[in-house]
Amino acid sequence: MLEVLGLDARTELVYRLVLEEPELRLDEIVARLGRSEEDVRRALDQLAELCLLDDGPRGTEQGPPVFRALDPAASLPFLLSRREAELARQQRGLEVARDAMSALTTDRGRRAGGGFDVIKRLEGLDAVRERLTELAELARTECLSLLPGGAQSPDTLEASGPLDRRALERGVRIRSIYQDSFRNDPSTLRYVNRLGVLGAESRTLPTLPLVMVVVDGEVALVPLDPDDGRAGALELRSKGAVAVARLLFEQLWAAATPLGSAPRRDGNGLTPQEDELLSLLAKGHTDATAARRLGVSLRTVRRMNAELTARMQARSRFQAGAEAARRGWI
Repeated sequence: MLEVLGLDARTELVYRLVLEEPELRLDEIVARLGRSEEDVRRALDQLAELCLLDDGPRGTEQGPPVFRALDPAASLPFLLSRREAELARQQRGLEVARDAMSALTTDRGRRAGGGFDVIKRLEGLDAVRERLTELAELARTECLSLLPGGAQSPDTLEASGPLDRRALERGVRIRSIYQDSFRNDPSTLRYVNRLGVLGAESRTLPTLPLVMVVVDGEVALVPLDPDDGRAGALELRSKGAVAVARLLFEQLWAAATPLGSAPRRDGNGLTPQEDELLSLLAKGHTDATAARRLGVSLRTVRRMNAELTARMQARSRFQAGAEAARRGWI
């Protein structure tokens, strides 16, 4: 927990022990932690260098040296302020580098007679995740995401949480569109609600065309194969391509249902998810493919089919299709 202040995990354990139990001898610390004497000595030396240990006399005629931690209310804020100053210097350096990079790319584009497109191919899911992490850390103004597939995996939520929180703290506006089906997944819903408290905005639609991320209106990530998210992605930096990606997001955002609101029913009393299911079935999709498009289970699709059939008082799926067409539902 204190690694950012210069304490590794092992040193922090020693620090917490001498903080909780003052006047411990070296052999007692070794025994309590079950570590080698050399290992404990290294940790104590590091604590002394960071001014977290009392530098008073160690050895006296009364017995072996004991170790006392300084008051953390005084010592830890000093380390924190020093680390903040270091990060501020690094941030200023990054800003200078960004300005220099912008000048170089602008000059190159001018010499080439205009702007130039940049497309980078990211092979495999690991490369995509690594790049998304970098973009989340670099985001300055906004991050827009299309996230099909319903419930997000626990690994994805665990990795995204700290990145999203830091971005929101920097003032980045985060807007995400999920599928309606994610509302039925407690862990994804809890995650989105926690971010909502911090300022993130979320909406849902029955289906989404693809996974997509747009950062600062400057870069967009789209899948190499919309049907296989593990294949990788294309990173687009062309102004035209990014503008199209952002326009697609805004159109979907305008049609989506805000989180916390019940899905709107149309004039026929259909929810967006029910309307989309009827559209998929009318186009010839099976229950299984409709379930994948909606991000729900096959059982859920069959339940929805049964409810719609009963609502139309039809005795078969064929009659239900004819009745839906007669009512103008499809």
